[in-house]
Amino acid sequence: MKDEPAEAELILRDALLLAYKSDNKKAITYTYDWAEKLFKPTMSYLLRRAMEQEGNAIIVISLKPATIYAAQNRQELTLAGYEFCISTLEEKIEREKELSEDTLSVEEKANTHLLLGMCLDTYARYLLFSKQPSQAQRMNEKALQISEEILREGHPQTMVLLSDLATTLDAQGRSDEARVRAQRASDLARQVEHPELHVLLSDLAAALTHREQYAQAEEIYQEALKRAKLKRDEVSLQHIREELAELSRKSRPLS
Repeated sequence: MKDEPAEAELILRDALLLAYKSDNKKAITYTYDWAEKLFKPTMSYLLRRAMEQEGNAIIVISLKPATIYAAQNRQELTLAGYEFCISTLEEKIEREKELSEDTLSVEEKANTHLLLGMCLDTYARYLLFSKQPSQAQRMNEKALQISEEILREGHPQTMVLLSDLATTLDAQGRSDEARVRAQRASDLARQVEHPELHVLLSDLAAALTHREQYAQAEEIYQEALKRAKLKRDEVSLQHIREELAELSRKSRPLS
């Protein structure tokens, strides 16, 4: 009401985190409803400022409701949102290919490519959650290619995307390929002390588990657990502990 949407979004993020931590489904739904109410007027405001429809700011705002609909399992709206963002950006990139630097700078073109990569990555996560790993893989590969071309292999975001690709391959039973990519992502992340190293290590341990390399997987999970504790990442801590418990059951000798 005070026209402070950025502050409102930060508060909603905190509210959503608390709702998930307490597993309060009513609070989760209520918070998503408020988030949807926030983003709709924000988009209207941008449109009133006569921005072209495919302006990057519009895509950023459009991506948020798509993510909200995904969390609410509203498939039709989710798909429409992601496909709008991706197709609009792809068409924009194609049109801008021949524009000179005087018309559009290299940085502006790169930002549009990176935004497309973000949309592809977000869509891939939804597809993986929806048990569509082969489609998720295609989105992951496109996002990774963009990141490697613009940000290069040593960038933290490229490492995350490489690990995400490993996860989608692992979900298809391609654990050998997954292990190679997850190992590469975690090796690169170690070199730069990546803030999400514990997450990448967890992905590597999962691939090792599916290859039945239980001893190595446990060692990696234990390291990921220590790093997650240092980061105070409660969501990752819970996930890693659950994976360790499952690993213990798998590796236990049959009596």
